[in-house]
Amino acid sequence: MSPKRRYPILWLILLLPALLPAQERTDLQRILERLERLEQENRNLAEEVHALRSELAGARTPAPSAIATVAPVNVSQAPLEERVAVTEQRTEELSQSRVEAGQRLPVTLTGMVLFNAFLNGHANGGAQAPLTAAPIDSVSGSGAGLSQSIIGLRFEGPRVLGGGRVRGTIDMDLWGGTSSSLNHLVRMRVASIQIDWKNRTLMAGQDKPIIAERDPESLSQVAFSPLTAAGNLWLWQPQVRFEQRFAMGENAGVRARASVYQTSEPLASAGSYQSSLSTARPALQGHFQFWRQFGAGTRIEIAPGFHTSQTRVDGISIPSRLFTIDWLIQPLAKVQVTGTYFQGRNAAGVGGLRQGFTITGVDRFAAVQASGGWAQFAYLATNRLTFNVYAGQESDRAADLLRGQIARNFAYAANARYRIGSNVLLGVEANQVRTTYVGGATRLVDHYDLALGYLF
Repeated sequence: MSPKRRYPILWLILLLPALLPAQERTDLQRILERLERLEQENRNLAEEVHALRSELAGARTPAPSAIATVAPVNVSQAPLEERVAVTEQRTEELSQSRVEAGQRLPVTLTGMVLFNAFLNGHANGGAQAPLTAAPIDSVSGSGAGLSQSIIGLRFEGPRVLGGGRVRGTIDMDLWGGTSSSLNHLVRMRVASIQIDWKNRTLMAGQDKPIIAERDPESLSQVAFSPLTAAGNLWLWQPQVRFEQRFAMGENAGVRARASVYQTSEPLASAGSYQSSLSTARPALQGHFQFWRQFGAGTRIEIAPGFHTSQTRVDGISIPSRLFTIDWLIQPLAKVQVTGTYFQGRNAAGVGGLRQGFTITGVDRFAAVQASGGWAQFAYLATNRLTFNVYAGQESDRAADLLRGQIARNFAYAANARYRIGSNVLLGVEANQVRTTYVGGATRLVDHYDLALGYLF
C-alpha cells in the first residue's frame, strides 16, 4: 500500500474515539466515578483499622471481641473489567457491613444478644436478679429471658476547631416494661456526644458518675451495674464532663476530670413530703487518676474523687457529701484487682441505697451517714477463659434510719466466662445477697445464672 493510501486510514483510527456514541463515554465516566468513590471508602476503612490497631495495642485487657483486619484494595492499576468487578463486590460488602447515616458519616452497629436462665432463693422479692433480700419469703423464682440484650450505635463525626474529633454513642436494652415476653420496651442506658482533642475531652450525655466508673464483670447483671445497692454507685444520669490529661513521661500520667451531674433523689425517703421534694438536683464531682505502666501487662491506677450536692425538700437543704477512691492493680498480665470505696452522707442520689435522708420530726430531716465499696479479683486464665470473684457492701448508720430500713447490704459472687467463638460468650455465676434490716433479722437470697451472649 502506498503512503498516500495509509494516511486516511491512520486519520480514521485516530478519530475513531471521537465518533463513539456519547452514551458509551457517559457509562465509562460513571464507572470511573464509582471507582473513585470506592477508593475513598477503602482509604477511610484503612484509617479506621489503623485507629483500632492503635487502641488494641494500648489496651490493658484482652478485647471483648475479635476485630477483623480490613486491607485496602488497590484497583487503580487493574484492567477496566477487573476494576468494575471489584467495585461491584466492594459495594455489596459495604452495603452489608455499614449503616448509612443521614449526614454521610460512619455509623457502627454494635451490641449483644444475651440469654439468661436463672434460679433464685425464697427472699427474691419477685426480681430476676435481686439487689436486696426481701424481708419476707416468696416462691422461689426461676425463668429465662433476653431482656438484658444490648443494642448500641457508635458515630464518628467531623473534625472541629483545634483538631478535635467528634464522637457519639448510644446504648439501649429491652429491660423496660413488664416481665411478660410480649411487653418489653426499649430503654436508653447510656449515651454521649464528646469531642476528643490530643490532651482533653469534653462530653455531654448520660452515664455513670465519674467517681464510680468501674464495674465488676458479670453476664448475670447487665441491665444494671453489678453490686447495685451493695457498694456500687451506678446511676446512669445526665451530665457534662471535662477531662484534661497530663503526661509524666511515656509510662505514667494523670487524668483530671470534673463534671456537673444530675442526681436522682428517691421519693421513698420523703414520705408525706414527696410533693415538696426536688427529684433532680445538680451536683459537682471531681476525679483525679494517677496511672503508671510498669511493663507489658502490668499497670496501676489510683484515683481519689469527691461528690457534693444538696437535696431540697420542704424548703430545706440536706447536704450530700462523698469522698471516693477507686483502683486497678495489675501485677501480672493475667491478674487484675479492681474496686471502689466511698464514705460520706446522703449517697442515694448517685446510686446508693435509696434512703439518703430520714424525717426526724416536723420539718426536720437528717442526712444518712453511709460508707461502702466493692472489690474484684480477676484471673485471665487464657484468651478464652476468665474467672472473677467479687464482693461489695453498703452500710448506713442505724441511728439515722427508721425501723424497717436497711442498715447493711452485702453481696458476693463468683463467675466464669468462656469465649466459645470470636463473638460468642458462655457465662455461669452464683451470688448471694445478705440484707440486715433495722429492728429485724438478716435476710439472704441466692441467685444462680447461666448466660449465653452473641456479640455483634
